[in-house]
Amino acid sequence: MGDGRAIRVLLVDDHQVVRRGLRTFLEVQDDIEVVGEAGDGAEGVTRAEELKPDVVLMDVKMPGVDGIEALRKLRELGNAARVLIVTSFTEQRTVVPALRAGASGYVYKDVDPDALAGAIRSVHAGHVLLQPEVADALLSQDDPVNGTGRGSTLTEREREVLGLIADGRSNREIARALVLSEKTVKTHVSNILMKLDLADRTQAALWAVRHGLAG
Repeated sequence: MGDGRAIRVLLVDDHQVVRRGLRTFLEVQDDIEVVGEAGDGAEGVTRAEELKPDVVLMDVKMPGVDGIEALRKLRELGNAARVLIVTSFTEQRTVVPALRAGASGYVYKDVDPDALAGAIRSVHAGHVLLQPEVADALLSQDDPVNGTGRGSTLTEREREVLGLIADGRSNREIARALVLSEKTVKTHVSNILMKLDLADRTQAALWAVRHGLAG
C-alpha cells in the first residue's frame, strides 16, 4: 500500500480448515494482515465492529446468521469494511443477493493464492469484483425497485460520475477526471444514491454495471 500500512483482513467462515487455508494463503503477503477470524455471521459482525478490518472475507452459507444477513447488518451499522464473498460456483443464486446487499465482489473457495490476494487488493482499492457469470445474472434479472425508470432521473453529469464510480474511482479521482471540486463530486454521489435508492457506492457500481454505464 502507498502509505505502508497492510490491508487488515477478517476471515468469516464456519469451517476451520477453510479459515486456516485462507490464513496460510494470506500470511505470505507483505501488504495483507489477517487480524481475526469468526465462525459464523453473528460473530463476524461482532469481530468486524471490534477490529475495524479493511476487508472481510465472508462465506455465504453458515449456520445461524448467514453471510448475506451479516453483510446487511454491517451496512446497517455503518461498518466501512469492504466485503468479499468467498463461495463456490454452485452458490451463484445466493451470490447475486449478497452483491445487492453491498458486497464488493466474490471469489471461489479454491481460488489461486495470488488471485485471492489480488482480489483483496482490488476491492480495498474501491473496485467491484464481478465474475462474468455473476455479471450476466445481474444483467438478466428484473429489478423493479432499482430499474431503469429511476435511472432516467439522473442528469448527464450524474451518469458520468456513476460510470466513474463503477470504474472504482475515488471522489478525488472523479473530480480530477471531470475537472470538478471534490465537494461537487460528493454532492453528485449523494444525489445518485438518493435518486436510485441505493445504500452505498458498491451498490451504485453494481447498478451502473447492470445498466451499461460502466467503462
